Amino acid sequence: MTARVQWTDYDSATCSIARTLELVGDRWSLLLLRDLFNGVHRFDDLRGHVGVSRDVLTKRLAGLVDAGLVERRAYRVEGERGRASYHLTGAGKDLQPVLVALMAWGDRHLTGDEAPPARLEHVGCGGAVTVALACEEDHPVARRDVRLLPTESARRRTSRVSAASG
Repeated sequence: MTARVQWTDYDSATCSIARTLELVGDRWSLLLLRDLFNGVHRFDDLRGHVGVSRDVLTKRLAGLVDAGLVERRAYRVEGERGRASYHLTGAGKDLQPVLVALMAWGDRHLTGDEAPPARLEHVGCGGAVTVALACEEDHPVARRDVRLLPTESARRRTSRVSAASG
């Protein structure tokens, strides 16, 4: 049996969650990703639907493009100046389960007595889309059956964090 890993023995700055949050951890970026998944691609449409200022939208889209999550595509409507539309890259599309999990959590914990405002449905059978843990062999995994193991790239902390800190 493997000894229990003390998470506080390792540098959390190199954690993949911390790195991902550096890219998409603000409200506007996640809402933009949501809308891009749902087919909203033009700047003005994103701005109007998300309700974000032009300046913030410009900065967030640039950040998502720089991070490789979104690509900018030029288009032109006849008689108008050229514009840009925004589309998810493969890396951006890989965030879909994260957004589905956030939606499910919000539906479960933040809707109160109301029904959720939207539902994700499998086109093939009409069943509700859910997010579940599974191992690489596709076995269902309960939360209690997950353990964290450091890899060769994990960095040990030089100073110990006490359990009482925080």
